[in-house]
Amino acid sequence: MTWLLLTLHIFLITGFSLRILLRSDMRPDVRLAWLMVIVLLPYISCLLYFLFGEVALGRVSGKKRLNVRDFCKAHGSSVAAHNAGPAALQVCEQWQPAFRYASTINGFQVLGGHSAQLMHDGTHARAQMLADMDAAQHEINVLYYIWLDDQTGTNLAHALIRAARRGVTCRAMVDGLGSRALIQSGLWQEMKQGGVHLAVALPINHPIKVMLTSRIDLRNHRKITLIDGQITYIGSQNCADEAFRVKPRFAPWVDIMLRMQGPVVAQMQQAFASDWAQSDARFAPPSIDAAIAQNSGFHAVVIAEGPNERARSTPQLVASLLASARREAVISTPYFVPDTTVLDALCTAAWRGVQVTLILPERNDSWIVGAVSRSHYWRLLNAGVHIYEYRPGLLHAKTLCLDGEVSLIGSTNLDLRSFDLNFENNVLLQDAATTQAIRERQQSYIKESQAVTLAQVRATPWWERIWDNLLGALSPVL
Repeated sequence: MTWLLLTLHIFLITGFSLRILLRSDMRPDVRLAWLMVIVLLPYISCLLYFLFGEVALGRVSGKKRLNVRDFCKAHGSSVAAHNAGPAALQVCEQWQPAFRYASTINGFQVLGGHSAQLMHDGTHARAQMLADMDAAQHEINVLYYIWLDDQTGTNLAHALIRAARRGVTCRAMVDGLGSRALIQSGLWQEMKQGGVHLAVALPINHPIKVMLTSRIDLRNHRKITLIDGQITYIGSQNCADEAFRVKPRFAPWVDIMLRMQGPVVAQMQQAFASDWAQSDARFAPPSIDAAIAQNSGFHAVVIAEGPNERARSTPQLVASLLASARREAVISTPYFVPDTTVLDALCTAAWRGVQVTLILPERNDSWIVGAVSRSHYWRLLNAGVHIYEYRPGLLHAKTLCLDGEVSLIGSTNLDLRSFDLNFENNVLLQDAATTQAIRERQQSYIKESQAVTLAQVRATPWWERIWDNLLGALSPVL
């Protein structure tokens, strides 16, 4: 019996280790972390690797899931250009490499003719969004990772019902895990009965089947609002009150939202249509060949990342942007678990004289993420990066401003989950006025933050340093 158990043990460890070593799509740090965990905790880690170690999206109605580019190509779209790189030449020469790279992720062109308005706060964003919905005449499409049946969620649902009763085509889609409470609520049924077409992205009705055929932690983290093909909202805000009753002790959730008009609306509609067509929706997806009106306005492009898009596109884009910066790079993110690409890019930019500032929440709703973030403080501070911890609530805004000219804003966190597992949506834009507005908002975060110093990091108790660094070493598999 002992020999049998020993043989099974050796077979299990050897089998999973060989699987990890045979994978050519795995980064060296991820490979090393998995091998280390399998040696230390063989049985638990083998089970975890089976469930979470590989990205598998499963199939939709027996068909392979398409990325945004292939979906648009399959449906004959003229909006996504597969040779969109030269369009990026219309932006300032300094930023052309980053914009060219961004245009290759989904095939979306970098186009001019945009305008944007930064919402004052979450309350303003919600009020303006409801006003736009009440004025809608043709179509409203929304997608949220988290949609709660609180005041904000109820108000938006009722706005959709009012629009549907006016004859406006309304589609509402939510993530199967993040909005699982809404899907089981009376508000969901009220929308359905009110004429709103509903869909669930990545449903988890049968969790065991999902775990065996896909990964239950692959989530649609996008926040998309589209109104009449003319207006889109982009940013970090879910459909929930700032009090965020799911985790009230970390409230308020501090978000940022842009109201945009221009060609990115059509690009965002394509990302939405791709998600809708590959969800459990029974109603037809929206048109993806909307007309693009290029009036006077700044240049921008949509970036819709996901596990079925090009691997590592977000960290590579961030690194490209940081490499182009000359004076300043200011970043806010709630979850900071960088890979080596982003970490090296931040340090390199700081070493060559760019003033790099990182704004993180002081209290994180994920204690693991908080510990991993702190494990990088010494290296970042030693390179000259300025780190601030926001104190009043959970800073949920995901922003990057560069040299007062270029901004990246959307749903993506600077963590491995957003890099590898989540479907995300962002906009990269070049406009001094919009960037200045976002930069001023970032400065308001800094005013309510506490600066982190090297002296404070050195004074951290040894047991905390061990814990933070251990989790940092294991972060590729967390």
